[in-house]
Amino acid sequence: MVRIQGELRRLGHRVAASTIRKILRSSRIPPPNHRDEAWRTFLRAHAATLLPTDFFHAGCIVTLERLYAAFVIELGSRRVHLLGVTEHPTAAWATQLARELTWRLEETGHRFTHLVRDRDAKFTDAFDAVFASVGIDVVKTAPQAPRMNAFAERFVRTVRAECTDRMLIAGERHLRTVLEEFTEHHNNGRSHQGRGMDLRAPNDEKNVIAFPTPSERIQRRTVLAGLCRPHQRVSTGRVSPQVTDGGRVIDQDRLRPHRRTSTEAGGETAAHGLRRPRRPRRSGGR
Repeated sequence: MVRIQGELRRLGHRVAASTIRKILRSSRIPPPNHRDEAWRTFLRAHAATLLPTDFFHAGCIVTLERLYAAFVIELGSRRVHLLGVTEHPTAAWATQLARELTWRLEETGHRFTHLVRDRDAKFTDAFDAVFASVGIDVVKTAPQAPRMNAFAERFVRTVRAECTDRMLIAGERHLRTVLEEFTEHHNNGRSHQGRGMDLRAPNDEKNVIAFPTPSERIQRRTVLAGLCRPHQRVSTGRVSPQVTDGGRVIDQDRLRPHRRTSTEAGGETAAHGLRRPRRPRRSGGR
């Protein structure tokens, strides 16, 4: 409103704010949206080279203490990397995880420009210096603003709802094994709805469109003792055998009824020396 009034005053017209408001209402022009889009614009511009990171915890049924896990997620592909699991997270431990991550990125040839993290005390200047040495700028979120790191928080919610909240964790080694298996399922067998993902898994090929798969070539595999049951396509044209209740292995091809053609039926009749009975002739007189 003030901006319009200022523009009119520069042109020599003095108009009250109430008059401008009436004109806008009569023309059905909505008021401007005061929502700040700076952070959203930043995420969209650097989505392919952005690395959000965070911690989350899970309870141990043996020691009744919390176990902490650190991870990083590639924003562009939604690919998750499990960094480590520990019972006593410290700043030195987080810095060592940063070194191992940068070494891994250098070996694989991935290039990222920004790392998004919160203001946890475990993220020290030494942690930031490790990423600065490879050209990655560390971006801190605002205090008490978890939505600025929404992608990492969303993964925490997913891993808790689908994995850790539905299992009894016996220790640090057990949690690491469980999270590694869930991360593999997240990257290879779980579709995502992010921008540009098109309901693909992070490790799926972007330019490959799968043809419809026949039902007999689709198998369901078990992940995390049955917590997740994704479906996958059988690589070969032959379906693996199924085990019945009696313990016998039965091939699927034997369960299908086989229809004989007329040629097969005729060959089988000739092999046994059988002939079709002739139709008896009727006596004459008609």
